[in-house]
Amino acid sequence: MGDHTDNPPFIPEYNKPESPGIWMNFDNTVSIYMIVTQEMSFPEAAQAAFRIVKDAQDRFPDWPRSFYLDIEEHKMADLSDDDRWVEFQQEFWFSTLAHFLTSFDLPLTGPLLNPNLQRNDLPDSLDIQ
Repeated sequence: MGDHTDNPPFIPEYNKPESPGIWMNFDNTVSIYMIVTQEMSFPEAAQAAFRIVKDAQDRFPDWPRSFYLDIEEHKMADLSDDDRWVEFQQEFWFSTLAHFLTSFDLPLTGPLLNPNLQRNDLPDSLDIQ
């Protein structure tokens, strides 16, 4: 008998919701969709993203989560013009939120699968300094 490394990784179906929020899927996965508006500051967007992941974990404990992020009025080519959203996706996302997701779709990267198992031990709050 092979060990767990012989099993293929779980790959959730690409299922981007039509509107923002947390959505339960028929395959016992959760889709999270968030739109960052231009009025949001970096800390506001970070807190909102963390809260929606935390809410998804609280409502659907340990279910695989896929997060779909859009940034209002930005296309991928435009993102290099706004350093805060590049930093949000490159630095904040990968160092803070990616661990708590099975997959995610960012404007900067497109859809990505977490190569590690999704963590479910989210802290109670996010402290941005």
